[in-house]
Amino acid sequence: MLRNSRLLTCAVLSLYLTLTACSENEQPPQLGAFAYANATGHCPGGSRPGLVGAIDGKVSADGIRYMVRTPSNYDATFAHSLLMVYAPAGQSRWASERFTGLTTASTGAGFVVVYADHKQLSPTTVEQLGTIPGLVAREWCIDERKVFVTGHSDGGTASLALAVLDKTKKIPVAIAPSAAGWMGKDLEEFQCRDPLPVMIMHSKNDSLFPGWGSQTSAWWAACNHCDVTKIKPVDGGCRAFQGCSPNGATLYCEGTGSHRDWPNLNRVILEFFAHPEKFQ
Repeated sequence: MLRNSRLLTCAVLSLYLTLTACSENEQPPQLGAFAYANATGHCPGGSRPGLVGAIDGKVSADGIRYMVRTPSNYDATFAHSLLMVYAPAGQSRWASERFTGLTTASTGAGFVVVYADHKQLSPTTVEQLGTIPGLVAREWCIDERKVFVTGHSDGGTASLALAVLDKTKKIPVAIAPSAAGWMGKDLEEFQCRDPLPVMIMHSKNDSLFPGWGSQTSAWWAACNHCDVTKIKPVDGGCRAFQGCSPNGATLYCEGTGSHRDWPNLNRVILEFFAHPEKFQ
């Protein structure tokens, strides 16, 4: 099992990340409208009381605050995909929303999007973060087989941890961590899980976690039964490992910014989540 010290060390290291937090009174980004014409999967009418729009003030049983964004024309009978966005160290859900810029495009693509406040990382914290999708599904019509996870720095660390810890690894159907505080040797503490679509985003100029993205992408490629000697370029400047298991698409997207920068890959992230097979 991953040692507490590794997650705690990553949390302390990434505290240097400073972002401009937005006021909790600031208007949220525009919500996108989803084309429901060919949508399938349903919840019984009246079974989910969650409201349409931008909803704040939600708190998990463990005291983690989170907020929900639905499509502007949200249909409470359609089972939506859920996009969980975990925050960098010290950042609120509001700052994370503004930093990633995912809301408008994600809701327009039919996702219900959830932003959670940062909490100092440990295996227990990851398990606590992993309870939020279930809480959201009690109020909003969510297909719990389609929970996608992303986040930056500590948020990326949490995303990766969620996919490998025994108590949470069945929650995400795909992950896209950015600037995560994991090295290849950290993942070597774990046995390979069932194949999982994974999109690793990491800058070659990340001086806080230098080279860690290439290490973790190689670990996932091996676990997803890819041919680690064969890669091809795909959208966004990413590289896709070849010969992976049918459900094991594995991308490594190496940016040129610093550790502080969210990658300009939102379109690719959403396409990868919706159709990972296109990147095989």
